[in-house]
Amino acid sequence: MADNIDISSPRILNITFTATVILTLVFFALTFLLDLTFIDPISDPDSVREIIAAMTAEQRTAHAWITATVDILYPLAYGLLFAGAAIKYFSRAGFYLALPALLAIPADLIEGLIQILALTAMADWLWLKAIVTPIKTTLFLTGFFIAIAGFMHSVYLHFSQRQADIQNVE
Repeated sequence: MADNIDISSPRILNITFTATVILTLVFFALTFLLDLTFIDPISDPDSVREIIAAMTAEQRTAHAWITATVDILYPLAYGLLFAGAAIKYFSRAGFYLALPALLAIPADLIEGLIQILALTAMADWLWLKAIVTPIKTTLFLTGFFIAIAGFMHSVYLHFSQRQADIQNVE
């Protein structure tokens, strides 16, 4: 029987943090090396169509491959990182505060599928991207800010406790 994985454990948080940082750097590097404009943050279907039309065949293929590989791992990494941080730092409400980060994962994956279909000219579901991208972005940012707030609160408590310990010694 498999053990449950605790996404708020230090080990899993370290793994997901490292993966998130590495994948973020990979996106920046690929943008520069392949001279790509990633369509991920763009929700307007006409703008996305214009960007895709301006790409070379090689750029469209590269973008599709990056979306099918790196951009599948990325939402898993950041989603589990932000959710794990919410659970770790907000124990009582952690599960509920983890929901935006967890829901960002399928939203990002759906967006990726829509993009691959458009980049490969298999289907134009970009009208749906106009709905999914703002939802994904809102969920991502909410999860990010919850994780940051939890971390900052934890740091504050740590230093407050250290200060109290120092005062008790004196």
